[in-house]
Amino acid sequence: MRHRWARALTLSVGLSLIGLPSASLLAEAPKAPAQLDPKLLESAKKSVDQGLHFLRGQQASDGSYGQHVGLTSMALIALAESYRAYREDDGPYVSRAAEWLAGQARADGAISGEATPTYNTALAIMALHALDPVKYKAQIEGGQRFLVHFQTDEDHNYQQKDKHYGGIGYGGDERPDLSNLQYALEGLKRTDYDPKSDVWAKAELFIKRCQNYTEDAAQDPLQRPWAGNDGGFTYDPGGNRETKSYGAMTFAGLKSLMFTKESNRSDPRVKAAWGWIQRNYDFNTHPGVGTTAYYYYLQTAASALEAYGEAIVPGGSTPRLWASDLIAKLIYLQKEDGSWKNDDRKYWEGNPLLVTARAVISLNHAMRASGSL
Repeated sequence: MRHRWARALTLSVGLSLIGLPSASLLAEAPKAPAQLDPKLLESAKKSVDQGLHFLRGQQASDGSYGQHVGLTSMALIALAESYRAYREDDGPYVSRAAEWLAGQARADGAISGEATPTYNTALAIMALHALDPVKYKAQIEGGQRFLVHFQTDEDHNYQQKDKHYGGIGYGGDERPDLSNLQYALEGLKRTDYDPKSDVWAKAELFIKRCQNYTEDAAQDPLQRPWAGNDGGFTYDPGGNRETKSYGAMTFAGLKSLMFTKESNRSDPRVKAAWGWIQRNYDFNTHPGVGTTAYYYYLQTAASALEAYGEAIVPGGSTPRLWASDLIAKLIYLQKEDGSWKNDDRKYWEGNPLLVTARAVISLNHAMRASGSL
């Protein structure tokens, strides 16, 4: 059941969320204002507070969240990047978690448990940088080196002619993918990794090969015979999984291109991705996938839209203020105890600790992108 204040808010801002509207219904709503509605902003802050309170209640006795590097990192990112900007001196729910996380750093620079070392390391360095980039300088720089080391390049006997050149995978899997790469690049970007490094150009080639875009196919040594031309993105450079464009990977591709292109929105590939997003704009479902990895999609979309730097998404009969739509949707979905949870449990989304962290991080992105933080 929704909070009473959320129900009142939904009515006041004119978003027909009770029936979980489709993108076409959203397009028929009144024109979005230039900034967040003040009532919506206040309700978003309440939603963040309740989500963080839930997360705090999940802290393990050793200071971690879920005794897991990735979950602890996400909880700390949610806390540190919230409008309250929590830091270690605010309490042991921050300081003990940060100390536990920093203590997981390995000699090779990874900050991880046994599984998904690149994914966890990227999240960990983002969390530690958000809390105190000076105090955790050694762990952050070690994590950066670890991520760059796993890029599939000449050091690993890859050449540009290889379709997986420039990618980053899980760290144990031999096949890189756009999902891991987007987190690695975001981790490097947020922790101020050298913008002149060739890691960005190498990654860009991999990113391009994940896009359903054939306008410049003659320039690609692989010719990418699998690719369509809708501008969206898929998980990896074709041939291994479904190559149809879908929501999370298209936002991951857009964000990653923005990092490698230094916010160049005039790039044809960025324009093509933005066009796919306009045509498939929807926060009620995960476009192309349905309910699977829905909160992963929302988090990826929010981070990508913030990186893109455009408050309004054109499309349909009425442009949309995406931050308002995303915030209102998350408020609607929040549980009475402050948590979120996906009934579709695939990819851990039945875990309220993970999903609540994703939801709060998404709210933080939306409020920051709208100039409200």
